[in-house]
Amino acid sequence: MNIQLNSIINADECYRQANQKAAQYFDELHIQVKEKTYLPLLTEDIRIWKSNHVNNPILSLFTKTKGNADTKDFNHYIQYLNYRGKLDSYLNRSISYIFLRDLGKSLDSHETQDRISDVVSSLKDKLTNSSGEDKEAQAFNVVELYRMAKKENVELTYIWLINKLKQVSKHIPKGMDAEHAQRKLVKIIAGVIMQEIEEMDSDVSPEERSKRLDKAIRLGYSYGLTYPFIDDLLDAKILSNEEEKQYANLIRTTLTTGIVPVLGEWLGENAELITYIHQELGEAFQYIEQNQRPETRKKFFEQAYVFFHSQEVDRDKNLMDSSYTNQELYIPVILKASSSRLIVRSVLSTSDNQEMDDRTFFYGIYNQLSDDFADMFEDMKDGAVTPYTYYLKYHKERSDLINPFELYWAVISNLIHNVYHSDEQTREVILDRAINGLKRLKKRVGKSKYKEIMDLFRFGTPGFNKLLQKMVRKADDVDFFDKLLRDHMITVLKSESKEREDFSNTIKIVRNEINETLSITSSNNTDFEDSITEATNYSLEGDGKRLRPIVAWFMGVKIYKLDEASIAPLLKSLEYLHTASLIFDDLPAQDNAPIRRGRSTLHEVYNVAVAELTGLFLTQKAIEEQTNLKQFDANTVLQMIQYSSHTIAEMCKGQAMDLDSKNRTLTREQLNTLSFYKTGIGFEAALIMPAILAKANEQEIAALKKFARYAGIAFQIKDDLLDVEGDAEILGKGLGRDAENNSTTFVSIMGQEGATIEMWDNYCLAMDALQNVSIDTTFLKHFLNYLINREH
Repeated sequence: MNIQLNSIINADECYRQANQKAAQYFDELHIQVKEKTYLPLLTEDIRIWKSNHVNNPILSLFTKTKGNADTKDFNHYIQYLNYRGKLDSYLNRSISYIFLRDLGKSLDSHETQDRISDVVSSLKDKLTNSSGEDKEAQAFNVVELYRMAKKENVELTYIWLINKLKQVSKHIPKGMDAEHAQRKLVKIIAGVIMQEIEEMDSDVSPEERSKRLDKAIRLGYSYGLTYPFIDDLLDAKILSNEEEKQYANLIRTTLTTGIVPVLGEWLGENAELITYIHQELGEAFQYIEQNQRPETRKKFFEQAYVFFHSQEVDRDKNLMDSSYTNQELYIPVILKASSSRLIVRSVLSTSDNQEMDDRTFFYGIYNQLSDDFADMFEDMKDGAVTPYTYYLKYHKERSDLINPFELYWAVISNLIHNVYHSDEQTREVILDRAINGLKRLKKRVGKSKYKEIMDLFRFGTPGFNKLLQKMVRKADDVDFFDKLLRDHMITVLKSESKEREDFSNTIKIVRNEINETLSITSSNNTDFEDSITEATNYSLEGDGKRLRPIVAWFMGVKIYKLDEASIAPLLKSLEYLHTASLIFDDLPAQDNAPIRRGRSTLHEVYNVAVAELTGLFLTQKAIEEQTNLKQFDANTVLQMIQYSSHTIAEMCKGQAMDLDSKNRTLTREQLNTLSFYKTGIGFEAALIMPAILAKANEQEIAALKKFARYAGIAFQIKDDLLDVEGDAEILGKGLGRDAENNSTTFVSIMGQEGATIEMWDNYCLAMDALQNVSIDTTFLKHFLNYLINREH
């Protein structure tokens, strides 16, 4: 049964009014282009501007250094700018641009200038005073962002966001640019947070600040989610035509009624994808809607509808249709560019500020035309209609078409003089950005292609074009931090995606190889059945993760370049020891577990006596395997066996501590100590035993032990959390075993939220420990991420 939902906005009327305002703005720009009134002003602007950016040829001989820093190296480029004394101006124009573009601020305000100075000072300090080998990521890696969130008392919100972003990443379909989609989502979240911070008074209490930041993070995610799962998804043509119509109708109904329709049966090929998106977008929409003030609620829905519908109008255009008017080409661009930023303030339910809204409205097309210019060849290839692609295709037969590159510069002149009232700093920042865009394009496409583009889009007088291209060739100090960060983020996302794929493949391959070597052949020459060997193989055949031998394989083969065949006994030894510890742990006298690795525990299949003997048998087999490391120096092997024996003894102590802790309230430090002896020491062995064989120095071994301690504690906390919030089928064992056994865990002492924070704290400490390891730590970083993100 179809239920007719009541509209809460007049969609046609609100779009008509927005369209009328955009049309008026376009007409004003069109007049400036036709009458060339902007050209003398713009020419003078560039002549004034160039004095700060084009050096005197004689002076440049004395100031020029050999070569320039590569902007692809994030940290080195920042240090280069700092060394040359250019970092302050670089950051100032970058932050000023963000205040213009994202926050709708006017740069002629003393209050705004003071705020920009504060942000620049703080950012410079963070960029230049980072320590450790991971400085290239600086304040923008997971660990540092978590610590920043913790200072603001929103660490749980940050953890929530990280988990959400991982799920989004998993559901970005092939055919979409995953890294671009993730970057854009993060950018939107950051923009909403910045907007909220700027809305806060300086005297707001820490409690209120945390509450508002929490909401801003969640609102930023909720709004930002529309980019990968509405805008990008529809642009990528992942859905069939019928699916697109059905999907668009769902969104339209939601925005006009305020109610997310039931998905119902989805008949297309993308049912699984749409089911996830519908649920996630539905929850996001409801969160935004619930956080709207009554007086701003209607405005939010109207702006959201204008944003969505203007995108649809543009998306429905066909590049083969030669009849579009200039108004049809540019008005939707003005609407979607301005509403995408106006909606941020609406999402946050900020107080009305008409001047700020007007600045944001007029500014939007500047960014859109700049982006479309940079992407025109990709857009042309995809058949997308933008002012640039349409001009490329039809300018020879349509003399009435506006040159979009000329309109772009008319917009720049209009912003400088009519919107920002000829403010000197605004002129500086906007022209910096425009010239930087051309320099980046020239570098990307090459001189020949760039000249071809400029000849095609040439406008104005020969003198103006000559001046403009001179600036592109000679102007210095026009690059921006957000572009550097964008490029760095894309590089990091792509690199991490490849590393995760390599990590996953390595895990699978090595796990299969290890599984093939674990089985023990019976040496029983008597008439009695060899139940111990049979029981041992039963335990070893379970669906184990084999993490410890995998880590040892990586350390031995990839890091220390040891022969793979020569360390095979070590790998078996580690798995035998771990499996033995699980057999003892599952016994009735200890955890009394009925399920392990997806099937009945050993004592359930056989009996307690056989289980105890099998555990002891595996422990001895582990030592026996270690004696088979015959390709290594005997003293080195003896040293490793001594370490191994000590480790086994410490693990026994850890299990005794665990039994003794039942029904007791432990301190945080006692819990950490218990977790290390239960789990961390096993990971330590996987790292240290190959290091001993490779004769690593004591400093490196100490750093690896420190990493293992924190990684092991984080692993144990994740185990505790999975016992209460995991999936029993995925885990291969029942939930709630810790509570049944009255076991003292991080969850029982700290609760789920406290345990989650403790896990992240140890994760960060483990990452810190890697800064002091001289070896390649890529695998260990992904291993650590796996430990805290696993589902079993």
